[in-house]
Amino acid sequence: MSSNTEHTSKQDIPPEGYDRAEDKLIYLQTLVADNDLTLMADFLEEQSEYEIANLLESFPSDDRKLIWTQVPIDIKGEVLAEVEDDIRPSLMENMQAGEIETLAEDLDAQDIAEILDTVDDKVRSEVMSNLDDDIRLQVSQLNTYEEYEVGDYMDPDTIQIQGNITLEQVQDWLRQDEDLLDDQTQELIVVDASHQLLGLLSLVDLIKYPQQSLVEQWIDPAVTINDRMDIQDAAAVFRSSDIRYAPVVNSFGELVGQLNAEDIMEIIQDDVDSTMKHLAGVSDEEELFAPILRSAKSRSVWLGINLLTALLAASVIGQFEEVLAHVVALAVLMPVVASMGGIAGSQTLTVVIRGLAMGQIGGSNRIWLLNKELWVGALNGIIWAIIMAIIAQFWFHTPMISVVIGLAIAINMTAANVAGISIPLMLKRMDIDPALSASVILTTVTDIVGFMSFLGLASLLIL
Repeated sequence: MSSNTEHTSKQDIPPEGYDRAEDKLIYLQTLVADNDLTLMADFLEEQSEYEIANLLESFPSDDRKLIWTQVPIDIKGEVLAEVEDDIRPSLMENMQAGEIETLAEDLDAQDIAEILDTVDDKVRSEVMSNLDDDIRLQVSQLNTYEEYEVGDYMDPDTIQIQGNITLEQVQDWLRQDEDLLDDQTQELIVVDASHQLLGLLSLVDLIKYPQQSLVEQWIDPAVTINDRMDIQDAAAVFRSSDIRYAPVVNSFGELVGQLNAEDIMEIIQDDVDSTMKHLAGVSDEEELFAPILRSAKSRSVWLGINLLTALLAASVIGQFEEVLAHVVALAVLMPVVASMGGIAGSQTLTVVIRGLAMGQIGGSNRIWLLNKELWVGALNGIIWAIIMAIIAQFWFHTPMISVVIGLAIAINMTAANVAGISIPLMLKRMDIDPALSASVILTTVTDIVGFMSFLGLASLLIL
């Protein structure tokens, strides 16, 4: 089939033919494989900056760079701000200050700050010097915050009005600039002459009450966020207060920006991604299409730690060589004990880590949860101990082996559930991320308790 025929068939694909993200990915893979830059540019022209960012993250580095050359210039800046932090440097490689200034022309301070975090100090200074004064001030303000603080995520550009003007004046001001409000805006932030936050004025109140009355007569209290608050604590405030944005104030009560629900959703998603990676012993920096050596290096640390814990469990087994030599059936059943304990503990661990991330665990409810998991583990342990004992009896026809496997499973599953809640709570108390190391510790505990109980009981009851 000729190249022209191939192009015709691709152009004939209707838009609805690649509405799903996977369909778009497969179609773009075809264009990359054919090095069809014309159709690639046409395809990307139809996508939003969010879709393009997701597509770029779905390709290896070399293909990613090829696709980047065909991204429409008018949204390249938005795409750069949307892609993952560890992908952005490769797209901006050798990019000069002038190019960055062009991409940043229509970006807000948040996006510009994210992009400039990728470049060296010389390029950053050159770009900053040519920014609009207001934008430069906002970017400089964002750069004063640590990466975990609310101020690093807030939007410093707010729509604010003073409380000593009339509702009519506010409406006149809003009509002068149609870009001030978007379809999502429900309230306006009210401040005094010294930028102290007074509260919020809803758009409903703006049109409902006498137009000659002052704004300060109709303001509602606002849920505020301190600019130095930990972003995870701010996310908990959003969840508990059911709000879509919150004014951000400094320690003096002055308005410095606003935190939007979209930012919080991004934080929650990043936190979920990080937790999933940590549970599997994978570094935060490892993206899906990272180079082979970097991925191997980031994973090897936890593989090494896991090897040490496995050797520790193996040393426990080594203490019972005599009983294993006499009763071969024990070697067959031994993995069952460790596996049942591991699954039971992992179930509890997952629920507890989620609860900690959501801010749902603290104070007296920790004891209640510990007691609950103790009984859940005991109940499930007894049920599955009986089932496994019956299976072992039919398998080996040796009552004492059935008793040993049943008791060991009951003990290990109970201990696993208690460990599943105790370990993350202890790590949290020590300011260690439970998602990062709890699973390795839990595996060690369930292996050692499982093997000790199984082989220990066998030594006592069989030999």
